[in-house]
Amino acid sequence: MEIKLTNVARASLDELLNDYGDFLRNERAAWDKNSREARYVRRLGGKPEMTFEDIREFAETRPGSVMANIALCLIHQANFLLDRQLLRLEQDFLKEGGLRERMMRARLESRRKGQILKDTGAYRIYGITISGA
Repeated sequence: MEIKLTNVARASLDELLNDYGDFLRNERAAWDKNSREARYVRRLGGKPEMTFEDIREFAETRPGSVMANIALCLIHQANFLLDRQLLRLEQDFLKEGGLRERMMRARLESRRKGQILKDTGAYRIYGITISGA
């Protein structure tokens, strides 16, 4: 399920990327990925504690084409991170199984640790019998 939802997020960002790309092609205002501006935005996007409030004044005073270029740079960074997340989720799935398999292991482990005493209706948990269950 995690892999599916992460793929949905990735696909949504791809759609947004295409929309911004179309806008910038119509405006003839797309930045080269190695332009000074694009490199600056990539550095900003790499700051771990960055919020919109940090750039609000800048964002509210720039034309739409500049903001679209900034969005493109940030979407590319988000896609890179999502691709890494997907790779890790796929590796974890192969190693540990899916949600149902993990739930089954947890259920079996729970049963192993706390067995129901069928004849009394009590539970035995860590060697202690609890009645009235």
